Amino acid sequence: MHPPGDDFVSRVLAVVDAIPAGQVMTYGDVAATIGSRAARAVGTVMARYGSEFTWWRVIRAGGHPPVCHEDQALSYYEHESTPLKWMPDGSYRVNLRLARYRP
Repeated sequence: MHPPGDDFVSRVLAVVDAIPAGQVMTYGDVAATIGSRAARAVGTVMARYGSEFTWWRVIRAGGHPPVCHEDQALSYYEHESTPLKWMPDGSYRVNLRLARYRP
């Protein structure tokens, strides 16, 4: 499914497409990059169109991977050598201090 000609959608996906391997942006980072504060709307765009893009490179503000995609995202992070932090309970987060992309 290709996104419609919606300017917001196109701008979000262009930012996501530009995130280098091994780096991430939060939903809020993506929104700010396009001059918006609509982090939730970025999430909606990613839910609708993200499967055709590098969806795993857009994460939650606390460094958590996209909801319900933690295992699948982990394989991408490991393949791209994305810096991670392991939690005592065995879960993980992306190390935003090291992995955050700032275009």
